[in-house]
Amino acid sequence: MKIGIIGAGFVGRAIGKLAVQSGHHVMLSNSRGPHTLFSLPYAVGAEVGTVDEAVAFGDLVIVAIPMSAYRSVPVAPLAGKIVIDTNNYYPERDGQIPELDSQETTTSELLARHLPQSRVVKAFNAIPMHELESDGRPAGSAERRALPVAGDDADAKAVAIKLYEEFGFDAVDVGSLSEGWRFERGAPAYCVPLSKLELEGILAATTRDAPLVA
Repeated sequence: MKIGIIGAGFVGRAIGKLAVQSGHHVMLSNSRGPHTLFSLPYAVGAEVGTVDEAVAFGDLVIVAIPMSAYRSVPVAPLAGKIVIDTNNYYPERDGQIPELDSQETTTSELLARHLPQSRVVKAFNAIPMHELESDGRPAGSAERRALPVAGDDADAKAVAIKLYEEFGFDAVDVGSLSEGWRFERGAPAYCVPLSKLELEGILAATTRDAPLVA
């Protein structure tokens, strides 16, 4: 599969590296241009390009940029494509976003509102990237960790789940994109190593008004 990644920071590089190791073709991009990514083909094994080139390249496109920049994601070229949203909301970095502060919506729903014709899936946001690279285990392993996924398109979620499996993780389907709050930053399951059974239990018990974990 061809995977275009918007964002070449810790998240984009980690997912890109694992995707290449899993046999996928990857193009990384950032807002500053491919000339700033000259070392990544050697470090990650991916191609580099502009954001527009990465979007055109990918059968699947991963958004790995700060939440504050989500409106910079191209809209028309992503129509009909699967888009994996890895975003988390950090007010100290992103500034205040009233719709998120009031819990009127979720991070991935904001991106989906921006990309009304794309098939948005929330994934890869609830694990530190160094653990994504180190914690993968073979299927059936007693130590295998589970990661959550949410989205409104079953086929699009299946693609994200397949990536989880290839990277060495079980998946827990949390349901529609509107349920993504259950594993956003500060939720009980956020960035906590859990088995599939443990993750299912914590996600089911999470309430919208639960105090956020620092």
